[in-house]
Amino acid sequence: MADFLIYEQRNPLTGNSAIAEFVAACDRITRDSSVRVVVVTGADPAFSSGGNVKDMRRFFENDIEPAKIREEYRTGIQRLTLAMYNLEVPTIAAVNGPAVGAGCDLTCMCDIRIASEKATFAESFVKIGIIPGDGGAWLLPRVVGNSRAAEMAFTGDALPAAEALACGLVSRVVPHDQLLAEANRLATRIAANPGRALRLTKRLLREGQHVRLDTLLEMSAGFQALAHKTKQHREAVMAFIEKRKPVFGDD
Repeated sequence: MADFLIYEQRNPLTGNSAIAEFVAACDRITRDSSVRVVVVTGADPAFSSGGNVKDMRRFFENDIEPAKIREEYRTGIQRLTLAMYNLEVPTIAAVNGPAVGAGCDLTCMCDIRIASEKATFAESFVKIGIIPGDGGAWLLPRVVGNSRAAEMAFTGDALPAAEALACGLVSRVVPHDQLLAEANRLATRIAANPGRALRLTKRLLREGQHVRLDTLLEMSAGFQALAHKTKQHREAVMAFIEKRKPVFGDD
């Protein structure tokens, strides 16, 4: 199990080294077969304020060409999006406070979202006259549906934790002081399962969002052939037959 602790000062994702560190951590986790689940959280009192708004002044004060700004997004925040979304292991966002702009989208890059009662979620780009340049227009509708995503993106208004639960943005809301314990309990339940099966299952869930059923079935057959040949599958089957608890060990 691994944890990402994002930054102080309301944990901005730009104007600092956060993107490079997230990408490096994702690369390291993908290569480490012992990691089976990741918990992403922030330093109180916020999950993440998203982009550093003060840093954005340079875009209009320094006469930066639009082409250079475009390239900065492609080689900057969008690298974080791809790294997090494509991370091979299951991810849990433990949302402890405001998740604003790219911070809200970061939660949508994760597989599971658990919220503190103090959490809020805002797709707030329009409030400062910009758009979700980190892929939020793709991520958010897949989590909450088109209508609610449009309402959040067009108003920029924040959702409290209870409303986030009602629209499916989070799967549960817990008391603030129990958030990390609850996230870690869930992570422990996930990590108790074979790591290779977890990674293959996550990949199928990701691919299932955009491929045809027949394509996914073909992928599933190939992945299942790999899974049947793992020592973890053998251990699980033999433990079931022998009526004992499986011991999976390292992948």
